[in-house]
Amino acid sequence: MHDPLIHVRGAREHNLRDVDVDLPRDSLVVFTGVSGSGKSSLAFGTLYAESQRRYFESVAPYARRLIHQVGAPRVDEITGLPPAVSLEQRRSAPSSRSSVGTVTTLSNSLRMLFSRAGDYPEGAERLDSDAFSPNTAAGACPECHGLGLVHRTTEALLVPDPSLSVREGAIAAWPGAWQGKNLRDVLDTLGYDVDKPWRDLPQQDRDWILFTDEQPVVTVHPVRDAGRIQRPYQGTYMSARRYVLHTFADTKSSSLRAKAERFLTSDPCPACAGRRLRPESLAVTFASRTIAELAALPLSELDRVLRAGVTGETARVLTEDLRARIAVVTELGLGYLGLDRTTPTLSGGELQRLRLATQLRSGLFGVVYVLDEPSAGLHPADAEALLVVLDRLKAAGNSVFVVEHHLDVVRRADWLVDVGPAAGVHGGRVLYSGPPAGLADVPESATRPHLFAHEPLPVREVRTPSGLLGLGPVTRHNLHALEAELPLGVLTAVTGVSGSGKSTLAAAITEELPGVQRLVTVDQKPIGRTPRSNLATYTGLFDVVRKLFTETEEARARGYRAGRFSFNVAGGRCETCQGEGFVSVELLFLPSTYSPCPDCHGARYNPETLQVTHRGLNIAEVLDLTVERAAEFFAGAPAAARSLRALLEVGLGYLTLGRPATELSGGEAQRIKLASELQRATTRRGHTVYVLDEPTTGLHPADVEVLMRQLHGLADAGHTVVVVEHDMSVVAGADWVIDLGPGGGDAGGRVVAAGPPREVAQAPDSRTAPYLAREFAGGA
Repeated sequence: MHDPLIHVRGAREHNLRDVDVDLPRDSLVVFTGVSGSGKSSLAFGTLYAESQRRYFESVAPYARRLIHQVGAPRVDEITGLPPAVSLEQRRSAPSSRSSVGTVTTLSNSLRMLFSRAGDYPEGAERLDSDAFSPNTAAGACPECHGLGLVHRTTEALLVPDPSLSVREGAIAAWPGAWQGKNLRDVLDTLGYDVDKPWRDLPQQDRDWILFTDEQPVVTVHPVRDAGRIQRPYQGTYMSARRYVLHTFADTKSSSLRAKAERFLTSDPCPACAGRRLRPESLAVTFASRTIAELAALPLSELDRVLRAGVTGETARVLTEDLRARIAVVTELGLGYLGLDRTTPTLSGGELQRLRLATQLRSGLFGVVYVLDEPSAGLHPADAEALLVVLDRLKAAGNSVFVVEHHLDVVRRADWLVDVGPAAGVHGGRVLYSGPPAGLADVPESATRPHLFAHEPLPVREVRTPSGLLGLGPVTRHNLHALEAELPLGVLTAVTGVSGSGKSTLAAAITEELPGVQRLVTVDQKPIGRTPRSNLATYTGLFDVVRKLFTETEEARARGYRAGRFSFNVAGGRCETCQGEGFVSVELLFLPSTYSPCPDCHGARYNPETLQVTHRGLNIAEVLDLTVERAAEFFAGAPAAARSLRALLEVGLGYLTLGRPATELSGGEAQRIKLASELQRATTRRGHTVYVLDEPTTGLHPADVEVLMRQLHGLADAGHTVVVVEHDMSVVAGADWVIDLGPGGGDAGGRVVAAGPPREVAQAPDSRTAPYLAREFAGGA
């Protein structure tokens, strides 16, 4: 007989504790639980990973090594598991060439339409579809290589202070340390005066120093300190412009690239006027518009143009297919995006929904779709459209497994899997698996009190602003000379449907504005790019811990300094794995795998360093402590206790101190940044403006309550807190609401309503108002 269930037995991935669970196929299954409880470990780390592993078993070993694999999960057995497709919020390496059109493949269809059914100038040859792509040699503008921008620099940018001499550092764009001294010495050898103020040098000399493309090689006789070896060497000169452009184009360091960017201006390419294509490609039109003009339109507007511009059978077939693909994207509430909108400017939620739209058109059935919080970044009005799409995926004969915190999505589930009861070592158990209504009988569930109807919210006394901060006029993206007033000393929520301009308005809050003494922006970007960055290093806690170890009798007797207890520098770390705790094992025809270091067994330090203990624990054992246990362990060390208390207050007690930054979610990274700021706030005085862009993304309602206590605490202390938010429970608890809209893209960009939450809940033109009113009424 056909078994309609997927049976999981003995799942032990991450913090899962020998989990056994049965899940129905052909259903919408939602995984809930507080952040860090083990939901993603079950859905992605176990179910999706096992499905992928089985698929790769059928792939030739040579081909398998070319594909990124997530590895075999720690589970005894899974039966009844169909093939799986994962749609996560992670973004690949940001590229200005990746766009809405390339992610959804809509650009391919539009290029085909221009190639086959475009209006060509008289006598022009018909072009292949590649000629309409700025990412191919056949289509890209030869001047800007298809980027639409050219990067230039000026003397004023390269030399901000002309009163300085070259030796004193007049050329700010040059590198520091030895490389910068080398360039000055080469210039001196070439006969240029490096001690005269820059403004007194002849213009001809200044132009050559900054802008020459020549790279002369000369023998340099450096002037060194007394006692140092004076050895001549061959030095090559590179102009300031050449150095900046070379660094900007080739460096892998984000900090060096950001520094180079300060000395550049980006202007539309003069050859293509920013349209990225060759002249012959831009000469072809459809509905009297070039492909660049159509790609710049919002998708909803593009659909209208395509509908009106059809003439001929070829055009009709191609536009019908293109419009059907556009319809799926607009159905997901993304009709305000244009095809040329680059992916680095999209939120994680927008990217995931674009991938979801592509899957809807794929026609697959019998597949398990595993989605990571598809409602992230969605206004409640847009979440309703998402639910329709999830139902369509299920109706097409697929199973839809969703890791989710949005209660409206949870309520629509056919089957609910609640993981918990708490996070980290306090979670990892399946508390409930069944229809949503049954969760009402599980008292230890953190989801239960939020899922079912609650009492109407009591009337709360809103704070009185200490002043007003004028914003604008802001003209950027879809905001056109928008002006708004932000109350100071209170908690303000900026609301509106996706694409209405909320983040753009929040970005207009800068330290240059009168009334902003100090600005802190807390976003969800990673706190580190490598496993060497972790919770302890980012918060500064590790510096305190290493100092405590250097003060032990054993460390003093051995002459160990703080560097001895760092796994990032030679001396105390294990040199076999260079302090990483694991080594890469190369496998013939298979992807490399990682295993614990054979010498330190994952401890990261050498035996001599591990012999030093503080209150019975060595440095590796301290890094394995959770924040909760570390708070007890370091209770007598005020500097450490302050950092740990801040982490506990934002609900991160379950994380270990050595948890690599690469393993943290966006929500966890944001709360670590907030905790770092909170511990500073206790030692600093003065008014601060805190700006948080969707701080509740990835947070369970119970975690949201913990976070909001901290934000309200900042407002109570007289600071200004601004949150861009879709969670109506957060908006209802704010002192002031600025609602943008009424729609997204060109249909938004203006203030629809502003005032206390209860007033905005009655605003007639606001799409936020009905959902906010429902929150005050206490309805589920």
